Amino acid sequence: MPDMALRVAERLTGLKWMLSTAESCTGGMIAAHCTDLAGSSAWFDRGFITYSNEAKAQMLGVPNELIAIHGAVSEPVALAMALGAVYWSGAQASIAVTGVAGPSGGSPEKPVGTVWLAWCINGIVSAEIKHFDGNRNQVRQATVKHALLGLIMRLPE
Repeated sequence: MPDMALRVAERLTGLKWMLSTAESCTGGMIAAHCTDLAGSSAWFDRGFITYSNEAKAQMLGVPNELIAIHGAVSEPVALAMALGAVYWSGAQASIAVTGVAGPSGGSPEKPVGTVWLAWCINGIVSAEIKHFDGNRNQVRQATVKHALLGLIMRLPE
């Protein structure tokens, strides 16, 4: 994944944009991959680790009603997290992830490996759901990889 973080760095640096992350199930792993690169302060602004529902509401402004109606692992919450990360940081781009990494916590509707990812790119938000296989670490690593790849695909040239 260092290659993907490097591609993110090159694109954001070229755009003179900053990135913020809002992470639940990955607990800061996306931010860590970004800040593993020397000079990342030129394009990485901050990371929000919002593992609890309370943190999502307090730090990112995700409405409690949204979480109550849709659950923390949902498209509306992922989109709200991505918007909140941009709003509270002033970055031009954000990545947000919320999911069930396991080994417990899954349900028939949202089994272990279910992850919602969202991106906010210069005010435009998008999201997608993924179902990753494997143990907790594998789900989290796959989420980081897909989050960075999704950002690369969405950033302007």
